[in-house]
Amino acid sequence: MESIVEILSQYSDKFNKDLETYFPRCEGIQYRAFDAMRYSITNGGKRLRPFLLTKSSELFGVDYKSSLGASIALELIHSYSLVHDDLPCMDNDDFRRGKPTCHKQYDEATAVLAGDGLLTYAFEILSNSCIEDKKKIKLISLLSKLAGAREGMIAGQVLDLFTESNIYIDKKEEIIRQTQALKTGCLLKYPCICGCILGDGSKKEEETLTKYADNIGLAFQITDDILDVIGDEKIVGKTLKKDEKQNKLNFVSIYGVEKAQKQALRLIEEAIEVIDYFGTNSCEFKLLAKYILDRKY
Repeated sequence: MESIVEILSQYSDKFNKDLETYFPRCEGIQYRAFDAMRYSITNGGKRLRPFLLTKSSELFGVDYKSSLGASIALELIHSYSLVHDDLPCMDNDDFRRGKPTCHKQYDEATAVLAGDGLLTYAFEILSNSCIEDKKKIKLISLLSKLAGAREGMIAGQVLDLFTESNIYIDKKEEIIRQTQALKTGCLLKYPCICGCILGDGSKKEEETLTKYADNIGLAFQITDDILDVIGDEKIVGKTLKKDEKQNKLNFVSIYGVEKAQKQALRLIEEAIEVIDYFGTNSCEFKLLAKYILDRKY
């Protein structure tokens, strides 16, 4: 059987080729932000979110092509969040995936506009996708919510900024769990729910996939926090040990590396147990969960 690394690599190659068709090269000064969008979205990446969306859809008989518009829209939202997160006013990073971040390759103003462009283009692509209108409206509404400032990713980013300057806050674990559930978890939850919507999954099936997504989302962020401390900067592809310098609250700063690793392991074990509900169709989901725990970047 193929390893999850091989499976993800093959998927990424296919997805990236389709993604590039949405970013044709354009001549003219007015297309500078669009060029920066292309630079950011094609600058590598594991493509975990579109992979999850594709595989969740396949559980219900929806093929790759039918879910592609939703997958690309999701990856654009994720990419926009990274472009803005790297800005000096946010996480202030010069490198992403071993290459200059968008504001370093271009400039800060262009990076802001490129992020805005990726966000708006995502909904253009999703609204023009070949998905039944009733389902499309549900997907647009859900993506807006889970990427938003009230119950989604932006709310998590706000909490993340808050914890940088408030290291003496009470209920540290509660705050960091809420932060990561919103900042990281929401865009890992969306592809799983999306598959259920596209394929008319049952409430029980949606709850199962949501629980799986919640667990791997939190484990993903804990692993990120661990890699920031013990990772290899050349492999990770971005500046490390920043969280400690910024006094950022996370699972490692609260519990240390060893206990954080144990928490991540427990979350992954629970995710694997939960997704077993889908029987033989759960194999790649289990491999992905293990990959999230063992990844080096």
